[in-house]
Amino acid sequence: MRKWLLLASIGLYGVISYSVARRTNEIGIRMALGALPANILGEVLSKSLLMVALGLAAGLPTALACGRLVSSQLYGVKTGDPWLVGCAAAVLIAAALAATFLPARRAALLDPVTALREE
Repeated sequence: MRKWLLLASIGLYGVISYSVARRTNEIGIRMALGALPANILGEVLSKSLLMVALGLAAGLPTALACGRLVSSQLYGVKTGDPWLVGCAAAVLIAAALAATFLPARRAALLDPVTALREE
């Protein structure tokens, strides 16, 4: 199970890092016009959490439906156990925040002059 969480975290880190790299000029312009680093950090984190929320919204019903198919293999755990589902969602959100923080911090600490010279 840990390898799937690690794989999801690395994938999310890659997507967010690529997104920040592609938006370097936009972020530089925003910072040159007066955007605070906290605003940039919040924007990047909110976009990644939106992706995670959409994934959870699509994945939870699918997981609950598939849980009934494999209920014979789950010993001592009810299918659709709210405690288990909530803990899994919380761990996924925490892993997403950890994976997103480095690209978001890099975007927040971006020097506007350097960002505008890149293109």
